[in-house]
Amino acid sequence: MATPRIEIEYCTQCRFVLRAAWLAQEVLLTFGAGIGEVALIPGFGGRFEVRLDGEVLFSRHPRGRFPEPREIKELIRDRIAPGMAIGHGGGEPP
Repeated sequence: MATPRIEIEYCTQCRFVLRAAWLAQEVLLTFGAGIGEVALIPGFGGRFEVRLDGEVLFSRHPRGRFPEPREIKELIRDRIAPGMAIGHGGGEPP
């Protein structure tokens, strides 16, 4: 069975790279070896989108906000490890 791939596409023009890297770190610390890869993908147009194996889990544009770390962890957990405890929610990004 293939391990899950998480993609975080972020707007380079808006300088969302630190937020994307911070969220990637949160995912890696939570799921460890249960994740095959976390990819940071440069984008444009205010984009901040999180995908799991190509499925959009969260997109900033329709919601008008960034995702909370716990929200993303729960969405990932529900698909790859239902019932897994995900610990504490994250704080604000650096």
